[in-house]
Amino acid sequence: MTAGDLAVILAAVLCSIGFAALIVVLLRVLDMLRALRTEVAELRHETRPLLADLRASVDDARDDLDRFDRVLGSAEAISGAVSGTTRVAKAAFSTPVIKTIALATGTRRAARRMRNAQQHPTIDSGRKPKELKRA
Repeated sequence: MTAGDLAVILAAVLCSIGFAALIVVLLRVLDMLRALRTEVAELRHETRPLLADLRASVDDARDDLDRFDRVLGSAEAISGAVSGTTRVAKAAFSTPVIKTIALATGTRRAARRMRNAQQHPTIDSGRKPKELKRA
């Protein structure tokens, strides 16, 4: 056996060992892929009902949001109507109410002055009230 024959045999043995290692690695990858497919199938099986519930919840939330939007729109319309009514009422009643309060205040002051004048009659001596107090 020559050195060339020995090199060819050694290369063939090394290639066989390499191919065997490659086959072992590929079989491990294939096993892992099968396990991964099984896990993905289980995950899909478990998540489908959850996704259906999530879709139902989102639909309910949209319905609630639409209902809330309608209620908010109604509240804004009512607020606008009340605001307009308040402005009209304020414009209609403010002037008469102010005049009535002013009349009542003036009447009360006049009555108080008349009462004070009846209780404390002043002597007309030609002097001013300050001079009377000093004297």
